[in-house]
Amino acid sequence: MQQSVLTTVMFPAALALIMLGLGLSLAPRDFARIATRPKAVVIALVAQMLVLPAVCFGLVVLFGLEPLLAVGMMLLAASPGGTTANLYSHLFGGDVALNVSLTAVNSVLAALTLPVVVNLSLGHFVGAGPDIGLQADKVVQVFAIVLVPVAVGMIVRRFSVTFADRMDKPVRILSAIVLVAVIVGAIVQERERLGGYIASVGLVALLFSAISLTIGYWLPRLFNVERRQAIASGMEIGIHNSALAITIALSPSLLASPTMAVPPAVYGVLMFGTTLVFGYLVRRRAAEPGERLTAGA
Repeated sequence: MQQSVLTTVMFPAALALIMLGLGLSLAPRDFARIATRPKAVVIALVAQMLVLPAVCFGLVVLFGLEPLLAVGMMLLAASPGGTTANLYSHLFGGDVALNVSLTAVNSVLAALTLPVVVNLSLGHFVGAGPDIGLQADKVVQVFAIVLVPVAVGMIVRRFSVTFADRMDKPVRILSAIVLVAVIVGAIVQERERLGGYIASVGLVALLFSAISLTIGYWLPRLFNVERRQAIASGMEIGIHNSALAITIALSPSLLASPTMAVPPAVYGVLMFGTTLVFGYLVRRRAAEPGERLTAGA
């Protein structure tokens, strides 16, 4: 993907709108709620912060991706979920309240862990080059990209719940429209290279999506987390914020690497199909004799 006004200005603007919409739906109690579901939250966070980066590292080494594409995949693995996970969780019977709490916590933690993962990946695969892990000014920029719009949305909600609720849907719609427009524009701009991009990382991105969803669901189930919470975990851990990863990859002040933006861009297209298949499978399993979607902590 080439840098342009579309990818360096419009994409961050779309991301800011998405994160603002997330903030409009959050309140301090969403962070406090994790105390009521400690096991589910801890397992999900371990999967997000430790297991998935390890899985992604194994995939990029196994398939021998070129260094910058490998770092792009690791950047994607370190990116948190978002509002899309909440939507899919609702559609397929997950515990949406848990999703909201996980999204809130993941967004905060990712601002700390994402630079570390990317810096270690750069050191391993590239050896030298751009570094967002140890430079304080760049860590602050990641914080700003991830957290400032969320904080603004939460402040708006704090002072006027009614206004936040009224604005939530329009902001979501507008952010979706802008994001789709940016993605379509990027695809048109890169149409001659698109086939090569998919050939390079398509299988890795597809496998990573499927494995993320599977781990996100079955790891909690192995520890006897109830099914609705496991579905919520599967969606939250299995759906990565490709818009955030692309923005960090393309930003001239951060990674400034169009090549690193390729894996999250390809993943952003493919993950919708894998998520729908995953949602169908877990819903069908829940409908089998002896299985049911239960409420509770």
